[in-house]
This record gives sequence, structure tokens and C-alpha cells, in this order.
Amino acid sequence: MLQYMYNNQDITIDILMKIEHVVRILAEKLNKTFDEILKDFYKSRTFKSLKNPQSGMWAESAEFIADEFERE
Repeated sequence: MLQYMYNNQDITIDILMKIEHVVRILAEKLNKTFDEILKDFYKSRTFKSLKNPQSGMWAESAEFIADEFERE
């Protein structure tokens, strides 16, 4: 399993939970299924930034990240 570290701390669960929350927000907002949004999200620049611990995106709110995805 992939592990995400930031300042020697494991933030993997934080990132995974953030992904789930963002996708749920987008699915509801865009009236699409969770799986449809998840597939699109995994292809996005926002997801690439989120999974890079150095970007700090993982520390942002799920609403902020969802907005970033929609701006792409």
C-alpha cells in the first residue's frame, strides 16, 4: 500500500479520507455517482496535487479541494 508522509508523520489516512469527502461533495453537487466522480477525480491535476504531501493540498478543506477540481 502506498504511504504518504509529511514531516516524518504518516498522513495516508488523512489523504484517503479527504479524497472520499471531496468525491462525495462533487457527486452530490454534480448529480453524478460516486464512481463517476472518483474516476474523473483520479485523472485530475487536483488529485495529483492532493497526493503530493509537499503541496499542502491535503491540509485544505474538502470544499476548497472540490472547488479546485471544478476550476480545472
